[in-house]
Amino acid sequence: MAPLPDGFSYAEWNATYNALSFGIAAMGSATIFFWPQLPNVTKNYRTALTITGIVTLIATYHYIRIFNSWSEAFTVASKDGGDYTVQLTGAPFNDGYRYVDWLLTVPLLLIELILVMKLPQQETVSLSWKLGLASALMVALGYPGEIQEDLSVRWFWWCLSMIPFCYVVFTLAVGLAEATSKQPSPAAASLASAARYLTVLSWCTYPFVYMVKSVGLAGPAALADVLAKAVFGVLIWAIAAEKSAVEESGKLLPN
Repeated sequence: MAPLPDGFSYAEWNATYNALSFGIAAMGSATIFFWPQLPNVTKNYRTALTITGIVTLIATYHYIRIFNSWSEAFTVASKDGGDYTVQLTGAPFNDGYRYVDWLLTVPLLLIELILVMKLPQQETVSLSWKLGLASALMVALGYPGEIQEDLSVRWFWWCLSMIPFCYVVFTLAVGLAEATSKQPSPAAASLASAARYLTVLSWCTYPFVYMVKSVGLAGPAALADVLAKAVFGVLIWAIAAEKSAVEESGKLLPN
């Protein structure tokens, strides 16, 4: 892991501290919400909803670890009633937790979207493998550059990671457009489209955060993660609930 830069202000430290705390609360509460909803959707969508809860559970665990590591890396004190000062303790801040989390959760996020769309089985399996492997490769290629101080090396790994990144984003934005239009109701199609574009929007924040070498940006990254996982999960649940209602009412449109 790369060493922490010195010179954080109290406002910067506190913003990251609060953002990480918000991430824990959002991911944890989302997990508690998703799994009890399983009986309320048909069996066709329970796997997708189960994966949604697994994603937010993994994220909750890693945000707790990141939060603890962040707290241990600094001492915050006020001398004689003055302004708070932030100093490094010498303990390492393990930003590798973010990459371990993404390596596990990013492929699962894409797979849950594919599953909830209920594509033909062969297409579901093919897309799950392609998008899952591409997203894992993107994360794996990004980490070697994350821990480098040399900007030229960081740019090299950034460029490599952008190759699978662009493939995934193109597939979400363009490749799944036809499948979205074939959803069984206008509401389901609209929700599926929103889930696709929310993923694209939240993903597009990471390449820019990556190139700015400041651990203080863990705060904005945490907020983007909440969008990409907790809010995205709510959309997955809404799609599953809407399609379950259509199927149970016997109004499923013919293929």
